[in-house]
Amino acid sequence: MLISIVIPCFNEEEMIPIFFQEMEKIRVKHHYNFEYIFVNDGSTDASLEKMRDLANHYDFVRFLSFSRNFGKEAALYAGLKHTTGDLITVMDVDLQDPPELLPDMVTIIQSPEIDCVGTRRSTRKGEPVIRSFFSKKFYSIINRISDTEMVDGARDFRLMTRQMVDAILELSEYNRFSKGIFSWVGFNTHYLAYENVERVAGETSWSFWKLLGYSIDGIVNFSDTPLNLAAFTGLFSCLLSAIALIFIIIRALIFGDPTSGWPSLVVIILFVGGLQLLSLGIIGKYIGKIFLETKKRPIFIIRETEKDKNKPK
Repeated sequence: MLISIVIPCFNEEEMIPIFFQEMEKIRVKHHYNFEYIFVNDGSTDASLEKMRDLANHYDFVRFLSFSRNFGKEAALYAGLKHTTGDLITVMDVDLQDPPELLPDMVTIIQSPEIDCVGTRRSTRKGEPVIRSFFSKKFYSIINRISDTEMVDGARDFRLMTRQMVDAILELSEYNRFSKGIFSWVGFNTHYLAYENVERVAGETSWSFWKLLGYSIDGIVNFSDTPLNLAAFTGLFSCLLSAIALIFIIIRALIFGDPTSGWPSLVVIILFVGGLQLLSLGIIGKYIGKIFLETKKRPIFIIRETEKDKNKPK
């Protein structure tokens, strides 16, 4: 049974050899048949050279190198698309996805009732407090406003059957949010919990703002609640304005038409204008997603693979 391992990489020259050594311990100990697929997502360091070196020494190591940085979502999709294994797993090269969980995952997925074995962090020890807070809030919000359930703390690290991966590959949308896609396609998933593991070496390329933008994309991709919120906000603003207008007319009939009150008028104008801009921003976000989809641009462009022998070594 062949197990394909998809490993997205962006500036991970330090971690690639360490990750490979740790995974080889698992392969040798349990006599697994591995197929490594490293995806170089436009790295500017020596990540590609590390991949070339491994591919030259081991027939079961493959790599895809993008023409530029397309993002982790594109790297995941490209890696899954080029797998040939019976079972497929996605892992981060930083070893925050513990390789020692893989044997248990392989055992569990042997059950005919299980199509996927996912992993989730039971704790966020070592993670910045602000990031942990917003991560929990994201899962709380997305599960309230979306029909697609996402497990709090779930990682991309999961072992899937070929049937499930084929279903994922049928979703060739440009705007991708893999955590949502993994859940949307369905299939029976069993989750393994583990304590948070910090990076072994190198630095993460995910800043707080990148994660925040990624979260917003996830909400937009799997829920139309923000659009409904914009509509209800507009309706509420109209009703409030109508009530205020009736109040002003009644007050003028009873007490006359005072000239005071322009500060409150300015505040009301700014408030309504802000609501309009907020609603336009929400609508614009969805229109932008539609615009990118209609262009039909490729999700990724491959510059080099392990089969390109003429590339510089």
